[in-house]
Amino acid sequence: MQTTRVKGLTIAALGVLFIVPDALLVKITAVEPVVFLFWRGLLLAISFLAISWLRYRDRLNTEIRRCGWKGIFCAGAFAVSTLGFVVGMKNTAAGNVLVILNTAPVIAALIAWLVWKETLPWRTWVVILVCVTGATLMAIGEWGKGDPLGLVMAGVAATALASNLNVARSRPDCDMSVMLMFGALALALVAAAMGGAQILSARDGFFIALLCLVFLPAACILIQIGPRYIPAAEVSLMLLLETVLGSFLVWLFLDEVPPTLSLIGGVIVFSALATHGWIEVKRYRKARSERVVRGDDSGADRAS
Repeated sequence: MQTTRVKGLTIAALGVLFIVPDALLVKITAVEPVVFLFWRGLLLAISFLAISWLRYRDRLNTEIRRCGWKGIFCAGAFAVSTLGFVVGMKNTAAGNVLVILNTAPVIAALIAWLVWKETLPWRTWVVILVCVTGATLMAIGEWGKGDPLGLVMAGVAATALASNLNVARSRPDCDMSVMLMFGALALALVAAAMGGAQILSARDGFFIALLCLVFLPAACILIQIGPRYIPAAEVSLMLLLETVLGSFLVWLFLDEVPPTLSLIGGVIVFSALATHGWIEVKRYRKARSERVVRGDDSGADRAS
């Protein structure tokens, strides 16, 4: 249904807008990865719990139980993807991490096809390939710098993210975002066991709190809800917008001037996503018009 697709794309895009400051705030903090992970996990767990309770109140326990084992998987995959992203950013150049994370839409599409037998229209595959190419151009200037551990963890993050969104997609009747608090708590407990429960400086505490109490909770919940309405590959595709806008913030606040390839790649990604969104809105309006002409509600439901 076109209404559902437009809703899903809008939710995913809003989630991406909230997650844009993530890379910037990770880079400007001066703490060890394990300490960052502890506070990120703890504050996110508190935020997710508060948001979920406000949304569901007395029905929260019921909603959690409805998620079943797939909800547990989503929680674990969220923890693993967060671990991979943070450790990757702290151990290698941002470009290395972004190149590998940019493969998430392809991984998500392949998982959906191999496991869930879900296929994507050709136009979506075209957008995915164009965006992955553009995002790779953005990051290629930093390729090869840093610790190989960062590359491995970035690959883990991309695979975990794609797996999480696919499993959430397989149960559109359940709100898997209520399970994120458990993944965040598990992350905090593991980091604490590794010595991450340390007091932060006022500066680092402010930036981590800003990230984990304001930006990331809204972003993660919106992105986790996205697969209820659109394929996991398309949610991952929208996340490539973070590469463009996140790089712009780093340029703006840290004066890291992007190379020419990054600018070209950013234009490619932004243009492809804007065109994709415009096409979907246009198709939605066409379907709605046809429904009005027919005088029934089934026209939009049959549009694809």
